[in-house]
Amino acid sequence: MQQSRVGSKGELFPSKEIREKLKLNAHAKVIYKIEAGRLIVEPIPSLKEVLEEKPSVEITFEEFHKQRKELSMKAEI
Repeated sequence: MQQSRVGSKGELFPSKEIREKLKLNAHAKVIYKIEAGRLIVEPIPSLKEVLEEKPSVEITFEEFHKQRKELSMKAEI
């Protein structure tokens, strides 16, 4: 666990070690969430990082169209 401080304008100052672990560079965008009274800070990946990730689901074009048709039919009911 590490301590830090809050600046006079409310800025948060995570340590260099934390910034490096989260790959936070200057001007990086983050999401703040409050869960059970704790502040959670998550980096928002860049478009390049997202496109470089391996897909979590692989589906053929035919499977996609089949599932799309099924969902459309269920939505019409």
